[in-house]
Amino acid sequence: MTPTRPQTEQEKFGRHRPLTDRDAHEINRIEELSYDLKVREVMVHNVITTSPEVPLASALELLRVNRISGLPVIEAGNLVGVISLEDIVRALQKNELPLPVKNYMSASLVTVKATDSVVEAIKTFSEKRLGRLLVVDENHKLMGIITKGDITRGILLAVQRDYKEEEVRRYRASHLFEDIVSDRTTLVLRYDIKAGDFTHGGNSSSNIKRALLRLGADFQVARRCGIAAYEAEMNLIIHTTHGGILKLEVEPHKITLSTNDDGPGIDDVQKVLQPGYSTATDEVRALGFGAGMGLVNINKCVDKMEIESTPGKGTKLVMRIFIPNETLNGKKAST
Repeated sequence: MTPTRPQTEQEKFGRHRPLTDRDAHEINRIEELSYDLKVREVMVHNVITTSPEVPLASALELLRVNRISGLPVIEAGNLVGVISLEDIVRALQKNELPLPVKNYMSASLVTVKATDSVVEAIKTFSEKRLGRLLVVDENHKLMGIITKGDITRGILLAVQRDYKEEEVRRYRASHLFEDIVSDRTTLVLRYDIKAGDFTHGGNSSSNIKRALLRLGADFQVARRCGIAAYEAEMNLIIHTTHGGILKLEVEPHKITLSTNDDGPGIDDVQKVLQPGYSTATDEVRALGFGAGMGLVNINKCVDKMEIESTPGKGTKLVMRIFIPNETLNGKKAST
């Protein structure tokens, strides 16, 4: 009987393996880069142009020699149109290549600004279904040209730079505990959270997750901590009068999250631990928050959760995740 070999990952899941949390993290980072990158960073700066009076045959030769598919048309320093290979093909079919470019160019221009984010250019490509976009400044002067290929190359280069920079940051952070000699070393990160600040809600928890990954935390540990931090952060935004403090304390074998606020406090702690119970206002619920699952989600993500609250005085929430056998940078912890 021929022994069966173990299935490969591709055979087990088909052509596409399941999407992991790490995959989602990488996808999110690419999306962030699409918003961070500006059109000027990925566009072609040295643009080959033509004028309205140039014969179409000459424009065609420019396209052929430079292996491009379109030319901006400039007159007296101003952008007045664009001539594409498709336009010239139409002229060729009518034997009208001796005619000037202005007879076939498109004066209806679709442009993007050099200061726009790449994601805005992507949206324009999708809406207009064009092969290229002209890039202009605030005065509508031509600055460059951008294609979908330019965007792809730009994002890939940005991802490469981001990975290299992140690797350096991770290396420095993951060796932090090694370089400090003490009986007990704790890294403390503190964030001031404002009540009602939904615009910045989630920023601090994202920073906490990123810091833990750089310190060398296991991705699942960082994810658990990130979820707990987010729920705790949103609780300060939703339920407090003046906001409060979100604090992260990192030790080689333990992560402690805590929040402190000065009111209004909790009347019945056991009640707020019930799924779906919430004291959020109708206005907050209308924004999509206050479903009453915050503390429930925290409790699922951490190893230990403690709540101390006095009505009218405030609440202290402490959350702990234990890493008993390893330090954050992957080495054995001392016992």
